[in-house]
Amino acid sequence: MTQAAPTPAPAPPVVQPATTPAAARQPAPSYVDTPALLNRWQLIGMSVAIVFAVLSALVQLVGWQSDGRAADDTEQLLRVQEIQSTLLRADALATNAFLVGGLEDTDDRAEYDAAIDSVLRQIAAAADAQPADQDVLADLNVAINDYDSAVARARDFNRLGYPVGAEYLTGASTALRADAIPILEALVAANTDRAEGAMNGQHPFWLLAIGLLALAGLLWLNQQLAQHFRRRINKGIAIAAAIVVGVTVVAVIGAWARDSSNDGLRDGSLAVAVSQATARTAANDAKANESLRLIKRGSGADYETAWSEAAAVAEDALRRDTGDAWDAYADAHADIVELDDGGDWEQARDLATTDDADGSTDDLDAFDGQSQAIVDTESAKVTDDLRSGRWLALTVSVLTLLLGIVAAVAVARGVGERRREFA
Repeated sequence: MTQAAPTPAPAPPVVQPATTPAAARQPAPSYVDTPALLNRWQLIGMSVAIVFAVLSALVQLVGWQSDGRAADDTEQLLRVQEIQSTLLRADALATNAFLVGGLEDTDDRAEYDAAIDSVLRQIAAAADAQPADQDVLADLNVAINDYDSAVARARDFNRLGYPVGAEYLTGASTALRADAIPILEALVAANTDRAEGAMNGQHPFWLLAIGLLALAGLLWLNQQLAQHFRRRINKGIAIAAAIVVGVTVVAVIGAWARDSSNDGLRDGSLAVAVSQATARTAANDAKANESLRLIKRGSGADYETAWSEAAAVAEDALRRDTGDAWDAYADAHADIVELDDGGDWEQARDLATTDDADGSTDDLDAFDGQSQAIVDTESAKVTDDLRSGRWLALTVSVLTLLLGIVAAVAVARGVGERRREFA
């Protein structure tokens, strides 16, 4: 019997060498370049201080420039209104003198000529003061010369007793209101916008925002240094932060005070000066329409409508110190209208042209003088106030730049202390 071969023993299992999981491996320690980090922080801190100083100084400089422009624009606005008032006063003088007939009074003629000369000089001054108005003022100059030429022709015919003189004069007054007055009204509107816009040139909120952003940047830098060097407060950064806070407080208070003052000027003295200049213009316009009504001898109803419109403008701006003169003039005008409507034209004319106290001319002149005095006083307050505080704003602006440099140096020295500690 054949014996079966023995079964071979199983091979022992292969033991794999133990391996370390990747997750269990320890990363190599990271290296922090502390000197480079300190240099970066120093650059950031110094940049924050310098940018703060430059931006804050620029905002203050804008406010300084705005106040100067506001004063100049206010002077231009009142200069234009003076041209308008004086021009209509010249028209009132011309039409009133025309009622007399024949050779006009030499004093009235001299006053008219002085008014026209004053208007032309003021136009030249206005063109020099505001280049943006030059082209429009050139057109105005042409319109006034045309008006003056037409008045001169009307005078010539009036001295000769020709009725056509009345047509020349009424045509000159109509052309004046159609050509010159709209130009002046546009100039008044443009310069009012300029003056009020310049008065809004103070920006306390911008200054506050710039200061807060700079302070936040310095506090962040102090926190970074505190985490790395176990020092809660860095002396240099603290000094820089104190400078930022001090400069911001002073700048914001100054800009806020200037802005509040400008608001008071705009709503106070400037508003009074503009309203009284407007009233003076309207009063002289009313007087001219009164004379034009009489020149038409019974057919001047349209001029009475124009008188009422001008009178309403003047009455809206009446004050205690101008009301009596205007009321006296309005009463005299009512008497003139009553006489003219009643057929007594000659007596109505005498009442309109006489210099006696019971006529309309004396009362209108009193109102004109009172209104002009108010305009002069209030406009001087505006321009003086706008210019009086400008030196302080400029001084603070320069100091802001210098203190910004000091703050930057303080940051550099504060970071330098940490650099020495590391070394």
